[in-house]
Amino acid sequence: MNVVYTDNGFGDTEIERQVVEAAGGRLIAHQCKTEEEVLSISGDADALLVQWAPVTARVIEALQNRCGLIVRIGIGVDNVDLKAARERGIDVCNVPDYCTDEVADHTMALALSLLRQVGQTDSRTRCGQWSITPDRPIAAFSSQSFVTVGFGRIAQAVLERARGFRFRLGAVDPNVPDDVFHDAGVTRLSLDEAFRRADVLSLHCGLSDETYHLVDDARIAMMKPSAVVVNTSRGGLVDPRALAGALATARIAGAGLDVYEQEPLPEKSPLRSCPNTLLTSHVAWYSTDSVIRLRELAAKEIVRYINGERPLHIVN
Repeated sequence: MNVVYTDNGFGDTEIERQVVEAAGGRLIAHQCKTEEEVLSISGDADALLVQWAPVTARVIEALQNRCGLIVRIGIGVDNVDLKAARERGIDVCNVPDYCTDEVADHTMALALSLLRQVGQTDSRTRCGQWSITPDRPIAAFSSQSFVTVGFGRIAQAVLERARGFRFRLGAVDPNVPDDVFHDAGVTRLSLDEAFRRADVLSLHCGLSDETYHLVDDARIAMMKPSAVVVNTSRGGLVDPRALAGALATARIAGAGLDVYEQEPLPEKSPLRSCPNTLLTSHVAWYSTDSVIRLRELAAKEIVRYINGERPLHIVN
């Protein structure tokens, strides 16, 4: 069985190769960047292993009937045409659970740094301005609400960490039943309530037509002036123009971003010069351990397919 590895940024393919070949598969590795490059190498694939390469409707249409699985190495599947794959009867899988702790930890690092004004105080101190009080008032965490948009695996891990800092916890997710909120001790909120109530608004939902630019001018206008926004989920959830304007005018107190609508973040992005902003370069997923988990778990989905078993994380 031919497993075509379209591309990867890991520097080698040894982890994936060992897992696939131990199950009797043959891993054929490439470094494709364009649709045409993927078309040229994927015709005889029984399964595709994909990191960033575009698996478009044209690519899927050109696959032979024997191809039954596409595995995206990561959580998002924006580079795979799910509709085209579904119409061809090809399962598309992601790896949703390899970096839950890492993303939750990074989210908390951004949120806590913003609320405690760590960046501003560091800059001020380096410039020789010594003061034992911060630039703006800081409320105790126990009087503040930490709210997530989304209440899936990562959001629940984030709120469990926030609980340790004694925040009041809230979340919005219409797809999660009431008993899950109750058991977690988290208040269920509507979307408007989430924006109005949050001192930290942390985004943990998928990108869709409904959630595109979820954080826009109208919703930012609902927020407290002291609130901060954290996004470690999908860049398109935030309208960068609206957020930059709100930060420049102190409409909200800060933002911590690890993902962006356009990546790498353009040099002329207004977010680069916004005050009270922490910008990281899509690194929330990373630890030396999570890289290994990601590669192993993706390859194991291929092995299930080779063995005639149902993959665990089909998204289409």
